[in-house]
Amino acid sequence: MRILIVDDNPTNVIIIREILKKENYRDIVTASSAMEMFEVLGIGEESNELRPRPSDIDLILLDMMMPEMDGIEACSIVQKFENLKDIPIIMVTAIGDSKKLAEALDAGASDYVTKPINKVELMARIRLALRLKQEKDWHKERDQRIQDELKLAAMVQNAVLSPAIRDPLFQVHAIYKPSFELAGDLYSWYPLGEGRYGVLLLDMMGHGISSSLFTMFIASVLKDTVTTYVDPEKVIQELNRRFNQLHLEKQLVQYYFTAIYLVVDTRMKRIDYVNAGHPPALFFRNDGSVTTFDSVCCPVGLFDKMDIEPQTIHYEGDGHIALYTDGLLEAVQGGQEEQHEFLIEKLTGSHQWNEAAMQAMFFDDEIPQERDDDKCLVWITLNKGAGDE
Repeated sequence: MRILIVDDNPTNVIIIREILKKENYRDIVTASSAMEMFEVLGIGEESNELRPRPSDIDLILLDMMMPEMDGIEACSIVQKFENLKDIPIIMVTAIGDSKKLAEALDAGASDYVTKPINKVELMARIRLALRLKQEKDWHKERDQRIQDELKLAAMVQNAVLSPAIRDPLFQVHAIYKPSFELAGDLYSWYPLGEGRYGVLLLDMMGHGISSSLFTMFIASVLKDTVTTYVDPEKVIQELNRRFNQLHLEKQLVQYYFTAIYLVVDTRMKRIDYVNAGHPPALFFRNDGSVTTFDSVCCPVGLFDKMDIEPQTIHYEGDGHIALYTDGLLEAVQGGQEEQHEFLIEKLTGSHQWNEAAMQAMFFDDEIPQERDDDKCLVWITLNKGAGDE
């Protein structure tokens, strides 16, 4: 443990240092003024700038009354720096003024001792301060490890998201902004052969680690499910069966997810879909009309069996389909009708994907804030073939 003694009186420094040495605290640094203390801590003289080097000080014994700058002001300056504010500061004072002591504690001091120094009292307060710092350091290190692991998990989760497809008749892109490091939204798409493509967007109930783990389970079985069953009704039924295999004993929360899965056949100009409790997709046709994919069944995972009625939509010419999770609507006040009209207004226009425009419209928060839900937008562009001219 490295202890810094700050006192303009050499006698006081000697007394405290000898007390510490007898208690086997031998890594001791001294300073005769607040400015010298700043130098030891790496605080620059101009504008109180912090130099780019970490401090190795574990405890500061700071005299309250010193020339040029007293201990209270010096303590408040130390507290401005993130990498120094956790260093415990024990004020050493001959003043019995309770207001001054309160002022010192308000400035960031963790404790105080009075002069003449009582050895037993001083060591008791030092041991307490160091013990609390050790515990705080342990928690900080643990939290940092957790944050590092969450970032790695987020990278893994992001890696399972499908890359864009840019085929002549079919294109699909997405923007995704999770509310936390880990999230519960998932989008995936797969070429199914013969001009067909399977596209799925889901939104797991809840947020954070638990939801992300359920989402990753679905991601692990999704490709095999889609390429094996293809048909929207069969795919959703199989995902429901797989999800219900995750039987958790004494489960207090019923997990489930909403999903919309569609198969686009670019040769037959046909879209088959199932909407399992998900916000309705919007199909913007070339004639200016908008078709809503609003025929829904229950979400996936609520029941052992699902009553599903797959839907079919035919199209001609160019168009685009917007799939989204409900986090995209968080900026819209009002009910479903107002939200529906808002999205139609914002998404009407060119069928081609414009990522910059969508990013600015839905994902760039002017005021940073903690969002309640993940945001995801999937954009499918349907182009007419040469034979459709």
